Amino acid sequence: MPEGHSIRRLAQQFGDVFTGERLSVTSPQGRFAAGAALLDGHTLVDSRAHGKHLFLHFDHAMVLHIHLGLYGAWDFGGDATFRGASSIGAPRRVGEREAFDGGPGTGYSGPPAPRGAVRVRLVSGHGWADLRGATTCAAITETDAEAVLARLGPDPLRNLPSDRARFVAGLQSRKTPIAALLMDQKVIAGVGNVYRAEVLFRQRLDPWLAGNALSRAAAELLWEDTATLMSDGVRDGRIISTPSEYWEAGAALPGGDEAHYVYKRQGLPCRVCAGPVALTELVGRKLYWCPACQQK
Repeated sequence: MPEGHSIRRLAQQFGDVFTGERLSVTSPQGRFAAGAALLDGHTLVDSRAHGKHLFLHFDHAMVLHIHLGLYGAWDFGGDATFRGASSIGAPRRVGEREAFDGGPGTGYSGPPAPRGAVRVRLVSGHGWADLRGATTCAAITETDAEAVLARLGPDPLRNLPSDRARFVAGLQSRKTPIAALLMDQKVIAGVGNVYRAEVLFRQRLDPWLAGNALSRAAAELLWEDTATLMSDGVRDGRIISTPSEYWEAGAALPGGDEAHYVYKRQGLPCRVCAGPVALTELVGRKLYWCPACQQK
């Protein structure tokens, strides 16, 4: 499932290529036909992300609310002035690459025929975006959008002092293991399996430590490290939690599994202690950790 940095990049991308544009909104698949009709012909005025939720705000106080879930993804294309990555969402490639339909002098003939089950298509004069496979795709009011936000925890990519305080209070009020709390979107919005594993390792925290057993100082450090990693993810377009000393000599970015300390490295030597990285399940999700390093 795309984590919070990818949704923030999506929000920035929609802001760059569609804000201020009057959009054609359709549902080639048909499942979103009624919602598309409510948005069609209106101007996108804002694009916001909170955790794993994307909110596209239109000029008539309606909002396109998207949660990609496990299988959702956006595809983009357009002319030479349209700057959109070729795909963001369900894992299709490592990182993101720019892809444009028209180069200098080639002109732009509009979006291609829809391929597959396109839930919603947005089209401007310069480009298009297709959504497939999302868990949530709904046309809602601004009031409805505020209600969704009220149910979510603080987003580390916003990283206000009040957000940190709310996160710390949420952790310290629960007996639940911190590895489970980090995946609870009501406690912290945007963290998924990769960030969860990596920040717990970086902070050398036992995944089974109860939230109310964590000191305030340790909880604040956990928040700040998560905010730093996710901000780096927005910049880099991928999750990189290791420093360059673990990468191939001279590489600008890590390759293979060099980007992570423990995620998907079960059975391999820990980068710090050389003991085997462990894999187990917690609340139905895979948890990667180092039993030797993560003891405090």
